[in-house]
Amino acid sequence: MNELKKIAYNCRKATFLIEKKQIGTITLREKLELKIHLAGCSICKTFQKQSIIINSMVKNLFNSSDNSVLKLDEQFKKTLHERIEKYFKNN
Repeated sequence: MNELKKIAYNCRKATFLIEKKQIGTITLREKLELKIHLAGCSICKTFQKQSIIINSMVKNLFNSSDNSVLKLDEQFKKTLHERIEKYFKNN
């Protein structure tokens, strides 16, 4: 499979790049890969739209005046982080 086909059909990588872009920045190559993928994948386009909305809602939730209820304790964060790492190592 040539490089362009790998980019065009890799939804897993595209969703990763969509989320990475929401958190910070992606490289020029990643932007190009994502743009090519989104040009042909309506499912990932929908995922991107939903991701933007969800991230915006979460940011608004945590920036609200009563955010003391939303703070996670350190042990919960550590456990959650370990579970996420374990999941990605196995998949």
